Amino acid sequence: MKALKDDNVNMIGLYGMGGVGKTTLVKEVGRRAKESQLFPEVLMATVSQNPNVIGIQDRMADSLHLKFEKTSKEGRASELWQRLQGKKMLIILDDVWKHIDLKEIGIPFGDDHRGCKILLTTRVQGICFSMECQQKVLLRVLPEDEAWDLFRINAGLRDGDSTLNTVAREVARECQGLPIALVTVGRALRGKSRVQWEVASKELKESQFVRMEQIDEQNNAYTCLKLSYDYLKYEETKSCFVLCCLFPEDYDIPIEDLTRYAVGCGLHQDTEPIEDARKRVSVAIENLKDCCMLLGTETEEHVRMHDLVRDFAIQIASSEEYGFMVKAGIGLKEWPMSIKSFEACTTISLMGNKLTELPEGLVCPRLKVLLLELDDGMNVPQRFFEGMKEIEVLSLEGECLSLQSLELLTKLQSLVLIRCGCKDLIWLRKLQRLKILVFIMCLSIEELPDEIGELKELRLLDVTGCRSLRRIPMNLIGRLKKLEELLIGKDSFKGWDDVGCDSTGGMNASLTELNSLSQLAVLSLRIPKVECIPRDFVFPSLLKYDLMLGNTTKYYSNGYPTSTRLILGGTSLNAKTFEQLFLHKLEFVEVRDCGDVFTLFPARLQQGLKNLRRVEIEDCKSVEEVFELGEEKELPLLSSLTELKLYRLPELKCIWKGPTRHVSLHSLAHLHLDSLDKMTFISTPSLAQSLSKLETLCISKSGELKHIIREEDGEREIIPESPCFPKLKTIIIEGCGKLEYVFRVSVSLTLQSLPQLKRLQVSDCGELKHIIREEDGEREIIPESPRFPKLKTLRISHCGKLEYVFPVSLSHNRDGIIKFPQLRELSLQLRSNYSFLGPRNFDVQLPLQKLAIKGHEEVGNWLAQLQQNGSVQRLEFVQVDDCGDVRAPFPAKLLRALNNLKEVIVGGCKSLEEVFELVEADEGSSEEKELPLLSSLTELQLYQLPELKCIWKGPPRHVSLQSLNLLFLTSLDKLTFIFTPSLARSLSKLERLYISK
Repeated sequence: MKALKDDNVNMIGLYGMGGVGKTTLVKEVGRRAKESQLFPEVLMATVSQNPNVIGIQDRMADSLHLKFEKTSKEGRASELWQRLQGKKMLIILDDVWKHIDLKEIGIPFGDDHRGCKILLTTRVQGICFSMECQQKVLLRVLPEDEAWDLFRINAGLRDGDSTLNTVAREVARECQGLPIALVTVGRALRGKSRVQWEVASKELKESQFVRMEQIDEQNNAYTCLKLSYDYLKYEETKSCFVLCCLFPEDYDIPIEDLTRYAVGCGLHQDTEPIEDARKRVSVAIENLKDCCMLLGTETEEHVRMHDLVRDFAIQIASSEEYGFMVKAGIGLKEWPMSIKSFEACTTISLMGNKLTELPEGLVCPRLKVLLLELDDGMNVPQRFFEGMKEIEVLSLEGECLSLQSLELLTKLQSLVLIRCGCKDLIWLRKLQRLKILVFIMCLSIEELPDEIGELKELRLLDVTGCRSLRRIPMNLIGRLKKLEELLIGKDSFKGWDDVGCDSTGGMNASLTELNSLSQLAVLSLRIPKVECIPRDFVFPSLLKYDLMLGNTTKYYSNGYPTSTRLILGGTSLNAKTFEQLFLHKLEFVEVRDCGDVFTLFPARLQQGLKNLRRVEIEDCKSVEEVFELGEEKELPLLSSLTELKLYRLPELKCIWKGPTRHVSLHSLAHLHLDSLDKMTFISTPSLAQSLSKLETLCISKSGELKHIIREEDGEREIIPESPCFPKLKTIIIEGCGKLEYVFRVSVSLTLQSLPQLKRLQVSDCGELKHIIREEDGEREIIPESPRFPKLKTLRISHCGKLEYVFPVSLSHNRDGIIKFPQLRELSLQLRSNYSFLGPRNFDVQLPLQKLAIKGHEEVGNWLAQLQQNGSVQRLEFVQVDDCGDVRAPFPAKLLRALNNLKEVIVGGCKSLEEVFELVEADEGSSEEKELPLLSSLTELQLYQLPELKCIWKGPPRHVSLQSLNLLFLTSLDKLTFIFTPSLARSLSKLERLYISK
């Protein structure tokens, strides 16, 4: 962390052996750096042994919410460079194996871009030198006491457990301080008997598990991983573990792909539904994650393998027992002919490469799984598969393929073709054992052959992303009687046949065919018009579905459905269809531009409200209420709802109409409301009581909103206690012109007010008088602890009638100082001379890093008060704008305390005569003794200061501008000079100087 704060260090290298915890450490460093606002943005990308520049660019763009307009690597690098240039940012590059060209990726770097700091991890110390890291940090294995603590925690041992601790310490010592070994072995032996511990200790001591010429520590890690592997309880879990090594290093492994491979390999019972197999794979993955042999990712749909664990898995998989050959993601252009014979191979993975040619005449009599990625457009030789007649799983990506070449693969059970140019699809009829057939983004496919209907064993058909697919023959789908999962998605076939709907002469598939599929459980498709749904059509009983009715350009997932979701876009609501789906466990609903609908969820549907998890409604001009509530007494309604988003609903008068006493919002975490022109309140007091898990509250552009929580419940019911929001982290309220206050003080006093609140932002609320309204008789309430212990960001702007930000009763401590221990950013922009704490200012302690004050006449008093209470030492950014009679915002006494000041912006202050006063007012011309002043200042911007006569008043000899990078001056009518000669000599880093008007 010290190196991150050093402005002279812009490249840091963290090196150490595999499994020592480098990735875990830099993730924590990144989290702390962002949390402490050391860096506004933290980006992280994994590089790996064979860097994929496009992949790295994609991951960084995702974090920045950047959509590339260019497709070339160079064009994307330019866009990324422009986005990052000049920004203060920490970029973490994990798992670097060789010198990387940062410019090729698009990362600004060097003395010209000091805001961009890079932290890399590597196993090779030499990489730190080749990348010119100014700071190099060795991460060693853990010392014995720390290693024992980590091992004991993961093994579930009590410190005083004398029966096991002796042998357990022996086992821990064999892990030699390597975290990955300590964790995996500890997890493997958790809950085992003393005898099992003794056996494990002996195995570790006597292990001969050696891998080529690896260093001793790595051999030790493999020995420990072997023990963890041997202790896996089920063979199914071991098989799943080995399958994970088929993917490239540092790959986000799709659980769905693992499921399809497992089904194709016959790892599960032949009669078992795919969904059951998927659950069993998920259980195996959870078991592997529990013992740290697999890692979680940002999504629940993927897992990762630590590269050391993957190396070990490949070692296991390459044994005679498994017969795997894995060369995934290593940049191969040719088939690995260095291997003399493939006759023993049962599984070959060459995914993540770009093979430009394939051999003919290969003999692979035992091969069951083949995973290939070829160079785009490469033709697969017609005879390539002739010596592979036992294949059960085949995955091909990027090539041109005649399906006739597969006619001899009669045992094939899973066929996955990704971005392939496919022809001769009629030959699929030869593959009668096929259970899984996948065409993903195969743009050459314009129609499915009728012969697919002959695949009587087919369980899953996936044509996701086949944009050219225009025709599915009538009754093809209906003949697939064993079909369990049909995945078509948004960007694929949408020509469902019905009266007045099909333009192909009535020869396309019809939705009615779905009713003949008695085993159908998972469905993903798009229906362009509600008219395509026959009047008597009933959707089958489904476990999961992604259905989109109508047209919409909004985001729509093309992935595997993980829940039940319905999207309605640009179409009138078909009440019958909606009710069918809604009453059948509908969890996610998105409605956009839905026509003449006044009540979205009428009372007759309220039985289905208990399943809803996310609701998003946009641009529905007629909707007046979202939920119509009746007298439901069985279960709390909306009890599963976690997210509610309502945008641009001009006629909406209330979210919930009717009695709310049977409604519980105890799961609601995120509430986003925008442009609700007629809403006057959001919640009743009784409903607000259930918001115990609310984390985010965002309200904008709702001009009639007066109260967030209505003062009267309206249901003649006694409210036993005030609502509380113990989980609320973010409050953003903008453009609510009639809002009178955000909360009453009685709300905030409950359960230590808002203990998790980190961000409070209120703007453009013209009638707002109080953020937290203090009632008569409440001012004497003096709690002992801070009321906002985690508040980090507070921004208030354009709230002209605001009297004070916080009432005194909220935060007063016994020592008389009101503390906001985590507040780092304070931005106040108002016309009124409000006080921070009402009805008058008290001593307040604000450990700020950023301060912006706009439109406040008493800014001088503000800064003086902050200095008096020791709140300026951390200040790095100060902005003063349009602030009345202030003449010198930075007097000498204040300036001495601002040791960390980096950026100053002053503008629109008509009376200001000088910016920095270098001597005390009563010291005459005596020199300032303390030094150096302003030595951390990097940016200074001054504008529209008509009375400014000098920037620095007093002797400047002890002022140093050694860090100043940018100086921007405009509309300074009375300024006659900028620098004295002595000041000018310290400007060694000045890069940009702008002077105008």
